[in-house]
Amino acid sequence: MNLKRTFGAILTVLGIIGLIYTGVQIIQHTGAATTLIVVGLISIIFFFTGISLVRNTKDEA
Repeated sequence: MNLKRTFGAILTVLGIIGLIYTGVQIIQHTGAATTLIVVGLISIIFFFTGISLVRNTKDEA
């Protein structure tokens, strides 16, 4: 497996975990608004960057 694809998969998983965390905190009303906004934005960036890396990296053997 290509290193870029592996890194893309890791970023995607981290983005999903961050988005789930943000969603749970919003539903439970337990997090500060500023923290949730920052974690949510970073998670969105990680998620879309990871998806982009996986999609645009060619498989070369």
